[in-house]
Amino acid sequence: MQKDTEELENELAEAKRVEDFLADNAENFRSFTLAEYLNKLLAEKNLTKLDVIQRSQLDATYVYRIFSGITKKPARPKIIAVAVALGLSPKETNYLLYYAGVEKLYVRTEWDSIIFFALENQLSVVDTNELLQASGELPLLGDVN
Repeated sequence: MQKDTEELENELAEAKRVEDFLADNAENFRSFTLAEYLNKLLAEKNLTKLDVIQRSQLDATYVYRIFSGITKKPARPKIIAVAVALGLSPKETNYLLYYAGVEKLYVRTEWDSIIFFALENQLSVVDTNELLQASGELPLLGDVN
């Protein structure tokens, strides 16, 4: 049975031996590449790569490279744009950021708090950029207006 991160952290904190924890939770460890996880999300969200391209404001070739696994570690703002395009929640976005090998959202930074808010409220990339710029923060992907 899949456990969320908090459950795993609690079990690990209470574990007497790390070896037992690892053996008991082997199925809960990272098992996807970024490309595999993105394609899983596409299926779950009933979206196409074209949907992601149009909604993310990213170059089509770049999106295809991420989804095919050619680009293994995209820039954090670009993977966040993909998360926005997929309509992910902040929690889902943090999983995606994990698989992308970049820093998760941290609400103690203004930029990340605005992204968190945008995800929570299902804002578009353009609307997210406008909110960032209105707050004096750097835009997600440059000027897409």
